[in-house]
Amino acid sequence: MARVELIMPKMGESIMEATILKWLKKPGDKIEQDESVLEVATDKVDTEVPSTHAGVLEEILAKEGEVVKVGKPIAILSSSVAAVSPAPETPAKTPVASKPAPVVAAPVMATNGTSHAPVADYKSSSRFYSPLVKNIAKEERIPVAELESIPGTGAAGRVTKKDILAYVQNRQGGQPIMARSAAPLVPASISAGDEIVQMDRMRKMIAERMVDSKRTAPHVTSFVEADLTNVVTWRNKVKAEFEKREGEAITFTPIFIEAIVKAIKDFPMINIQVDGDRIIKKKDINIGMAVALPSGNLIVPVIKNADQYSLTGLTKAVNDLARRARENKLKADDLSGGTFTITNVGTFGNVMGTPIIMQPQVAIMATGAIQKKPAVLETVHGDVIAIRHKMFLSHSYDHRVVDGALGGSFLRRVADYLEKFEVNRAI
Repeated sequence: MARVELIMPKMGESIMEATILKWLKKPGDKIEQDESVLEVATDKVDTEVPSTHAGVLEEILAKEGEVVKVGKPIAILSSSVAAVSPAPETPAKTPVASKPAPVVAAPVMATNGTSHAPVADYKSSSRFYSPLVKNIAKEERIPVAELESIPGTGAAGRVTKKDILAYVQNRQGGQPIMARSAAPLVPASISAGDEIVQMDRMRKMIAERMVDSKRTAPHVTSFVEADLTNVVTWRNKVKAEFEKREGEAITFTPIFIEAIVKAIKDFPMINIQVDGDRIIKKKDINIGMAVALPSGNLIVPVIKNADQYSLTGLTKAVNDLARRARENKLKADDLSGGTFTITNVGTFGNVMGTPIIMQPQVAIMATGAIQKKPAVLETVHGDVIAIRHKMFLSHSYDHRVVDGALGGSFLRRVADYLEKFEVNRAI
């Protein structure tokens, strides 16, 4: 029997570590190849890790709650198949200054006027920090209030390892650190009978990203009401045949994504990102789609290279990602790389919304509820009033780099593609 190391897999292009949440197997358990062995959490997603070999779990090397770098062994299996393990990636080392003398933080005034020492309970923070950043903060005895003042250069303003190490180095050298000031908080009013619900990890992450996005990008939202009669007529005509043939339903979402992709090709400066004073024009068109989870939280899986899919392919991709999102089976890579996002507020009966941009993207579109409305139509015999299927499109964009002409023209082009949808189209 060969002894095989189960290593922490790479779960996305920017994921270098993960926290072990729960072992699903214990030493002595028999494990099949590709069977889930443990649950881990990264700063993007919670997911299960499958076994690379069949065998028996001999030893667990990393405990629950431990932060493990990608490529490091986490367990030992005994297997009848010889192991061929890839060489673990070795991340570049960042020089760290020598450990400083203990830092005494300034006392925090309690509401009754007395003072007490701050407790480094990073769970109380409104921002999300990776396990590695938290560990460095604990080792350097950085209190929560000080940690929250550190500017972040990561996605959505997140504090990265580089940020906190640079902060620590300046802190040790006694140099002044320009930190963004936290907005003053107004204490909540709590009355008898009120229920206090602690935010879960995902809700904290969403809250941080939404605030950081509004702080980063000046949002402007444009609206267009589109006539979706052709789209509704076509879908009603093909949905039964499509479901019988493909074994799944065709929704409006892939049709909306197809129109957005066409419009992005017409207006490629919507498919960009901002890096300081540089604009990065993205080659790939990767469409994120917001999915509401049973918990009430939102998650945004991404369809990579959406312009390379047929409408049938988009339908299958949309259904697959939505299903796996609700079953908590998304991988970290499913959530990375988005260049434009769509969210469907019509699902909740809303006619329009003002969505918040997913950083570092510069635009997001919301689709509202489709409603029957009377409309004036021009015909060869004169104007007539007819019942049409109408829907509002809401387009929020980053006014630093997307002006009203571009944001509005792009939105109008999406509506044009939907209104001119071919009712006799084959699928």
